[in-house]
Amino acid sequence: MLVGAHEADDAAVFRLGDRAVIATVDFFTPIVDRPEDFGAIAAANAVSDVYAMGGRPLFALSLIGFPRDLLPSGLLERIVAAGAAALGQVGVPVVGGHSIDDAEPKFGYAVIGEGRPEQLVTHRGARPGDLLFLTKPLCSGLVATAIKQDRCPPDLERRAVAVMSHLNRTASEAMLAAGARAATDVTGFGLLGHLANLKVGAEIRASAVPVLEGVRELAAQDLFPGGTRRNHAALQERVDFGPLPEPEQLLLCDAQTSGGLLVALPPERADAFCAALATEPYPPVEIGRVVEGPIRVLP
Repeated sequence: MLVGAHEADDAAVFRLGDRAVIATVDFFTPIVDRPEDFGAIAAANAVSDVYAMGGRPLFALSLIGFPRDLLPSGLLERIVAAGAAALGQVGVPVVGGHSIDDAEPKFGYAVIGEGRPEQLVTHRGARPGDLLFLTKPLCSGLVATAIKQDRCPPDLERRAVAVMSHLNRTASEAMLAAGARAATDVTGFGLLGHLANLKVGAEIRASAVPVLEGVRELAAQDLFPGGTRRNHAALQERVDFGPLPEPEQLLLCDAQTSGGLLVALPPERADAFCAALATEPYPPVEIGRVVEGPIRVLP
């Protein structure tokens, strides 16, 4: 076992000869209204853990909870089809799975991937001086809460769905080619929570962190989910927020679904990484650097 539960990394990794077998699982309840969006987001979210390790996903198994007596089966068919289509874009077949009758819909995948042991990108390895990049804007925690309360502008919802549905494959390939020292995908622990999992100090420029246009207006309405507040409370002794206003602190802790990759790169490799992703819908943004000491948030 190269990466197990005690490392708290994005996926488990088992060495099989000269190959690394990467295994992960993720599923959740609906955070958007359209079944097709739910399926596509669930697929992008589940496969992202393999990409965060610098791996190549091979196949997936679906995990389904569905209230068969409360909702029409056609909704489930639309969810499953959209998820399979999203994974099919990157050559990942859904080869089976398991479903149960459940009071609340749940959907996701177990994903198996591969990589070379010497090329794995884990939580460990970031060094002082490395630059930190984020490959998607923050948006999903606030947007999902606003959708549930019928307070999200339709255009913002559409753009947030596009962010969450976007696969991290190209970003993963670019970080691997650029020689990333550490990486993780930003999901339920929020940006700062996942940064803390890298076990290094850092300086983060709050003004540099990409946020989808319109999300700060939701923050001003205090539409943060409960998970975001728990993240914020858990980081009080690990992060020096300085004079940053609390809504901005919470934004950096906002629980994400299918977020971007947080990548630590040597400065001399940064240009190559950014050039490789320059034409992507969400080009990488430099948000700070690794330093000795605690995590500090700068204006």
